[in-house]
Amino acid sequence: MKNENFKLSELPYERITIESFEKEALEIVKDFNAAENGEEQFLVHKKYYTLIEKVSTTMILATLRHDGDVSNKFYEEEQEYYDEISPKIESFKVKYQKLLFDSKYRTYLENKIGQVPFKDIEIQLKAFDDVLIPLKQEENALTSRYNKLVAQTKFEFRGETLNLSLLGKYLKSKDRPTRIEAAKVRSEKLLTITDELDEIFDKLVANRNSQAKAMKYDNYVELGYYNMKRNSYDKNDVANFRNQVKEFFVPLASKMHEERRNRLGLEKLDFVDEGVYFLEGNPIPIGTADDIFAAGKKMYSELSSETNEFFNFMLNHELFDVLGRPNKATGGYMDMLMLYKAPIIFANFNGTSDDVDVMTHECGHAFQGYLTRNYEIVENNNITMETAETHSMSMEFFTDKWMDLFFGNRGDDYRKMHLEDAIAFIPYGCMIDEFQEIIYTKPELTPDERREAWKQLEKEYKPHLSFKDDEFFGDARTWQMQKHVYNWPFYYIDYCLAQTCALQFKIRMDEDHNDAWQKYIAFCQESAKDYFPNMLHNAQLKSPFEDGFMKELVQKIKL
Repeated sequence: MKNENFKLSELPYERITIESFEKEALEIVKDFNAAENGEEQFLVHKKYYTLIEKVSTTMILATLRHDGDVSNKFYEEEQEYYDEISPKIESFKVKYQKLLFDSKYRTYLENKIGQVPFKDIEIQLKAFDDVLIPLKQEENALTSRYNKLVAQTKFEFRGETLNLSLLGKYLKSKDRPTRIEAAKVRSEKLLTITDELDEIFDKLVANRNSQAKAMKYDNYVELGYYNMKRNSYDKNDVANFRNQVKEFFVPLASKMHEERRNRLGLEKLDFVDEGVYFLEGNPIPIGTADDIFAAGKKMYSELSSETNEFFNFMLNHELFDVLGRPNKATGGYMDMLMLYKAPIIFANFNGTSDDVDVMTHECGHAFQGYLTRNYEIVENNNITMETAETHSMSMEFFTDKWMDLFFGNRGDDYRKMHLEDAIAFIPYGCMIDEFQEIIYTKPELTPDERREAWKQLEKEYKPHLSFKDDEFFGDARTWQMQKHVYNWPFYYIDYCLAQTCALQFKIRMDEDHNDAWQKYIAFCQESAKDYFPNMLHNAQLKSPFEDGFMKELVQKIKL
């Protein structure tokens, strides 16, 4: 590892050029082919690890700094450069992995690396070919254009100039007229970019459909699943899961929304009331961002020795970029700077409970990354997204009992809101997924036809909702503000699968917190050593794809 006293903001940055990368990559291929036994090939494979860690760390650092200020011209140009060369890097990775896959010493390598990585390589070979490089470059440019468009869309509200993230605290205000006013300002501004949002998505759908055709698939759904590294389930399993959600979970969510409507004293839940849980307003964190970090430090020091060590590492190296700024990209994420064995967390504090969610959700990702950062076999950390989101969403529930530190005497309100929000999310996430399946099965749909498909799904998944006088969201455009739809097709269902697993952990921890925590630690440490359903069974949890799963889960949830 490099300098152990590093700070995230002070890390040096130097562009990785495609020429320098390819020179090093060709040497690795040459050495791999010249190896005379499995052990020698594995030693070369470790050089591959080093190269990829260097490249990924550099690219993540550039993305982080670009996202931190999308008006920064230097990092905008760096991001554009990596958008251009990343498909070429992907091309090398696939070709190199094929060498592994076809190695005459494969038995040795499988015993050393594990069988799951070779299944992942098989999937990767189905997901990429050099014929896709120009299409991937175009796709990267389009998603960057979308991200910049949303990040630079500003909202004038009561004398403030705000980005979408910072407007969020007014959209969840306890004062309903304030929510209505903020929602009106939001929609009026978003209506000015609808043509560009439609144009970008039109081009993305056409591009991804062309990728599928180039790979000889009927449509992008199959390719999208390969891109998401689905190594233990397919679209039929996901469709079965969504159908279970419609049959058993939507009624639970509808019941919860009806109770929420009564709490809020409303005749009908309107879109402006989404995410508002109490008449006196949602609980908000006490104090400043520094107070949130101080509470987080105490919470993680008491949760376990492992989380105490992890959180101090994050603080000592200043690995959080979470304060909201006008030109900062929306959303939040965690990633790993593997060159420094360091997780980083990006988010946008906005004065709502979302700020505390960052301390729990993104730290769930980061904690798992910290636990496994020194694994010799890098493939053991190539976790699929439903596994990664189980780490994060479960951490949210494991930290629930410390919420008084953040919310004072409204800790119980937060815990209630957290559970209800988790329940409300699952139908929405399934709706996003089914929408994408419709879109990519029928790429010829016009923007109007896409919105009609969305309206129908809203009736099935969110029957409680109305859109009074909202010209943007009422015109079935909610999905256009969901970054995943543009950036990462078919990712969103992973959140839903993970949420049901996190709810299983919650049910367990309500019975025996320590036992549940030990199973969670073991689940995190398995990382990607096994397939998702197997790892759940090892933690004594059920797979979301099992028949009767959803019915049983709903029966055990206590609202």
